[in-house]
Amino acid sequence: MSKINLEELAGFLVRAKKTTYAGGGQLKYKEGNWEYEDEYDGFYFAPGREVVKFKGERVWFMAYSGGMRPEYHDDEAFAKQTFAFLKKALMLIEESKPYRGPERLEEGEWEYINQLEEGNITDFLGTERILYQGKEVFKQHYMGGAYVYKK
Repeated sequence: MSKINLEELAGFLVRAKKTTYAGGGQLKYKEGNWEYEDEYDGFYFAPGREVVKFKGERVWFMAYSGGMRPEYHDDEAFAKQTFAFLKKALMLIEESKPYRGPERLEEGEWEYINQLEEGNITDFLGTERILYQGKEVFKQHYMGGAYVYKK
């Protein structure tokens, strides 16, 4: 595996994530030697994963699992509102923590909370939540980091 520049990786992740799900719904992005792909299944509960390749080789990943709380699984309109707010939060991704959105975003009756529990770009674990009128309506866990191959 070729050694990657972590600052370049972080910058690429921010651009890729703002261009894909958060920015327009597409799930693949390519820029020079870098490639990003997001893949998930489901709607109310939608586990998935993101993979970054450099020169065709997998170098970084993130897995996530969660979604709307069970009591909202039959409310498609509310779920769509929640996901629209989630996308606003995800557009605020930072190079210092290029995983999900900011630590906190409040807008009207909506609140997004992202807690990085441990780690950095090479090995991390976190949870993000969305509250509506103070009640949790969405919760998702995420984890990932850089691939480490045997020599």
